[in-house]
Amino acid sequence: MRRMSYGQGEPQWDPWKPSSQQPQWGSQSGSPDWAALAEASEARNKRRRLLMIVGGALATVGIGAAVAVAVVSANGGSEASNRPAGALPSTAHIPSGSADAAPSFAPTSAPPPLNPMDFISSAKKDTAPISADTLFPGTQLTVGTNVYKKGATASTTNCASAALRTLPAVLTRNGCTRLIRATYTKDGVAVTVGVALFDTAAKATKARQEADNKSIIASLSGQGVPAFCRTAVCRSTTNTYGRYAYFTLAGFTGGKDVTTKDAKVFQAGDDLAEFAFRQIRRRGEAQASAAANQ
Repeated sequence: MRRMSYGQGEPQWDPWKPSSQQPQWGSQSGSPDWAALAEASEARNKRRRLLMIVGGALATVGIGAAVAVAVVSANGGSEASNRPAGALPSTAHIPSGSADAAPSFAPTSAPPPLNPMDFISSAKKDTAPISADTLFPGTQLTVGTNVYKKGATASTTNCASAALRTLPAVLTRNGCTRLIRATYTKDGVAVTVGVALFDTAAKATKARQEADNKSIIASLSGQGVPAFCRTAVCRSTTNTYGRYAYFTLAGFTGGKDVTTKDAKVFQAGDDLAEFAFRQIRRRGEAQASAAANQ
């Protein structure tokens, strides 16, 4: 009989394995124990999952601490990021952006600008000094490329005396208080512009409505300007602005009749009418500005 030696022919005992996983002595089949192998594999997988869960939890705690430090540092300045977590202020002591109320301002409204028309529509408010020099200043007038030389000026409270034909009655009937005139000349054309004052805008408007094509102011000669538009045909205009009515009478200084083809006479009359309008409007603007600054 052949003598059997230990360690040969049979699998060795593993002291680190459970009994269920130890080799079966005396087994002659030679096939592996599949149940034991599956149990060992399951045990290894459980140990691996446990290690991954513990490691993940530790990593999460570390990331959370880093985020907390970063948030406090952003809100509380650079010093907070160097402090330990226990030294950081509690949530109740961290100032909140909503605690500081936004500044509030009481509603204000600027007063509406004063209307210049209000000051030139009634004698009660239109109190600034007025004269031929204030309405027609300087020695000449430039309108675009046209330069007009100023001649004689006049001012009277007897409005009818400075008007002709049907205009004297119109001025008197509506209570004209003053009529100021000035004459301008250029290249043989002369224009007398007149500004009549009334107590109210309504009276000035009524005077304009009652005027007809025979309602003209008297031309003003003197200071180098000969008499004109006394017998010749001339061109006249009538307008109103506020409590003012303004008139022009334009013609040739040589006594020639004006026709519709005499463009320079029409242009001169229009330039002086526009100038009178602008002077009246400036008067209202100046008084409105002065009242607003008081």
